[in-house]
Amino acid sequence: MFVKVLTRLRLLECLAAFGVLRSLWRRTRPSVRRAKAQRAQFYREAWEDAAKRQGASVQRLTDDLLEIRRGDHRVRVFRNYTPLDDPITLRLAGDKVLVLRLLEEAGLPVTEHLSFRVRTLETAFDFLEHAEGPCVVKPAGGTGAGQGVTTGIVKRSQLVLAATSTGVLPNQPLLIEREVPGENYRLLFLDGILLDAVRRSAPAVIGNGTSSIRQLVRAANDARLERGFEHSQTVLEIDRDLRQTLARQRLKLDQVPALGKKVILKTAINSNTAAENESVLSDVAPQIVEAGARAARVVGSRLAGVDIITPDLTVSLEDAGGVILEVNTTPGFHFHYHKRGNPLPVAEHVLEAVFATRAVHRES
Repeated sequence: MFVKVLTRLRLLECLAAFGVLRSLWRRTRPSVRRAKAQRAQFYREAWEDAAKRQGASVQRLTDDLLEIRRGDHRVRVFRNYTPLDDPITLRLAGDKVLVLRLLEEAGLPVTEHLSFRVRTLETAFDFLEHAEGPCVVKPAGGTGAGQGVTTGIVKRSQLVLAATSTGVLPNQPLLIEREVPGENYRLLFLDGILLDAVRRSAPAVIGNGTSSIRQLVRAANDARLERGFEHSQTVLEIDRDLRQTLARQRLKLDQVPALGKKVILKTAINSNTAAENESVLSDVAPQIVEAGARAARVVGSRLAGVDIITPDLTVSLEDAGGVILEVNTTPGFHFHYHKRGNPLPVAEHVLEAVFATRAVHRES
């Protein structure tokens, strides 16, 4: 019996290690590298435009590390990394289990969840059996951009595949959460003030009656790279979440959708396009604004992207059955600039806040 258990654990750890290698390989693909280069270009242009509007100069220390000067004040930024939040805050926010615990202790609604490792899959199996619905598995640390997330898990076999496909080492913690129905929103807070709210819809393709879903994905990626960062910052990966999302629609990659049929590709929305993001700032209920601001305060973040899921943005999360999903301390800027609705120049707001802080410190 002991030998069987040990053999199974080693097999799971080998599968997880293979998942890490596969994740590393995906990052080296030419299409992924090109998308990353376009993402870097977006941030350079966003910061340079913000500096110009703030009457500041920009010096490129490296391709992505910029030094912005205005008078005696100097600010260094790296893509979506800013001086607003200290290393301790960033480290805390990167621990999703800890953040969920702190949010719960503050009385904020979060989804049911459990931390586990590949070695303790039995505890995740128990959670899945009592969840009474689909679950989500993801890394418990901050990997960014929805990497390693698998949704729609209802079977043990799906849980095993998801847990070993996260792209993190076998001894690192994972999260299993009950999947909450509703739409995904990003609320952007700066010093407790809500700057923007964006509805983030899942990436999809439209059938043409002749191409398979795999071919449609390939064509969509070609279009993303051709159109540049104003359209998208990522390419679609045929990962576990994509396959799982198709399966929930009774679809497979080699099937040919009918002309005009919309096919949802992923439930994790991080790899969507500008057209799949929409401004909803005027629709956010005051109770949700207050809850999001509290979540940012709990983490201690000045610039925070608070992700929520709710079926109704016009009432409190408690009344709608919604939850706070995550608090991001290095929130992406892209979907605030490129979306349906008025763009929000996040970099300009950040520079204004940083320069104001430096001026106060100088005076004191």
